[in-house]
Amino acid sequence: MEERIEPRVLKGFRDFLPGQELPRKHIISILERTFSQYGFVPIDTPVLEYTEVLLGKGGGETDKQIYRFTDHGGRDVSMRYDLTVPFARFMAAHSNELYLPFKRYHIGKVYRGENTQRGRYREFVQCDFDLVGVDSASADFEILLLMHRSFGNLGVDDVSFHIAHRGVFNRFLDQLSLRERSEEILRIVDKLAKIGREKTKEQLAAIASDGVAERLLDYITRKASNEETLANIEELSGGQSDESGRLRSILSWARELGIEERFVLDPSITRGLDYYTGIVYETFLDKLPEIGSVCSGGRYNNLASLYTKELLPGVGSSIGLDRLVAALDEMKRLPVESSSTDVLIFCMDESLFGHYHSLAEQLRVAGIAAEVYPENRKLPAQFTFAEKKRIPIGIFCTAAERENGVVNVRQLASRQNRDGLKLDDAVAHITSLLSQSRV
Repeated sequence: MEERIEPRVLKGFRDFLPGQELPRKHIISILERTFSQYGFVPIDTPVLEYTEVLLGKGGGETDKQIYRFTDHGGRDVSMRYDLTVPFARFMAAHSNELYLPFKRYHIGKVYRGENTQRGRYREFVQCDFDLVGVDSASADFEILLLMHRSFGNLGVDDVSFHIAHRGVFNRFLDQLSLRERSEEILRIVDKLAKIGREKTKEQLAAIASDGVAERLLDYITRKASNEETLANIEELSGGQSDESGRLRSILSWARELGIEERFVLDPSITRGLDYYTGIVYETFLDKLPEIGSVCSGGRYNNLASLYTKELLPGVGSSIGLDRLVAALDEMKRLPVESSSTDVLIFCMDESLFGHYHSLAEQLRVAGIAAEVYPENRKLPAQFTFAEKKRIPIGIFCTAAERENGVVNVRQLASRQNRDGLKLDDAVAHITSLLSQSRV
């Protein structure tokens, strides 16, 4: 007897059953509509890139997590670990074909060989949105607005957007004569929420003195208000600057739009990747902060310089779909699974399959998702199928009903019937039932 292969899935990778995938697709559709409302357009890039393209600016920790191999043509290739670096390559390759400023969104799978944990996997989906071609406070603020609107449209209002500015932090490091150690310091500060204040101080003291470590901790510690925090980091970084002025503008615009309570000036936000040059963002769910940031990003004015001499400043952010789904599921706020089918046409007589499919096509033209049960089984089996698939409405038609040009419509959950309906009347009735269920 032939030995069978065990149907295994690699650690950190997952299958998604319809009950899991439908809510994910629903979230993606809301995000796509939201991105489009702000003038962002979709693009796509290959999963595989030349390794030199991806490793140019990732940073040491990311380089260790990349899936890298030699392909059949002997090329050194890697799987994308995010959507930002491939986007920089995309912009350099196609800048002559595009207009500036260019707003894009990209929803796709990325791959990192990291330790798996709650909401973090080795294959996962990122939802990126970027604005390239200008370096302005308005562009930085628009990304924040899009973050705010995206979560609002998802029904997630209890969320905080934490912002900081790499430029102000760099000025502060200049005051400490530690600019050359910025990459090490950034990576330590980025772990503050994970390792705590004392361990952060210990690691910072290993780079500088205890006194300098204390000053660093003072800089990254939030004060009672955004205004006090801004005043503190300005003083520690040598006074007002263009960078701190940009933060002040963004906070004032948030007040003007009445959404300032959602924005937190948080100097501990540095983002570990070294391609960020300006404002940086992280997003936390107020009821589940321990799951980490569910939407992060910032300004990267030099990323495309790896691939082109053209100046292509950019700013963007990325929603981690899998972490967000895990968080919404834990908070019992994941969209309820619904069927992709509105109506099931039951098979009452196999000689009527042509008529059943004709009915289904007419329903689809009317905007109603319909399917025909494909064999003449007993009705209990067909009802069981409809129940498992959560199909809300059934149509029943025998030879006699066909002869009279009518159908019978049933709400399957309540078993309420409307019999003897002409097709136009059935479409109107079904449309009304569906609109009521979606309110």
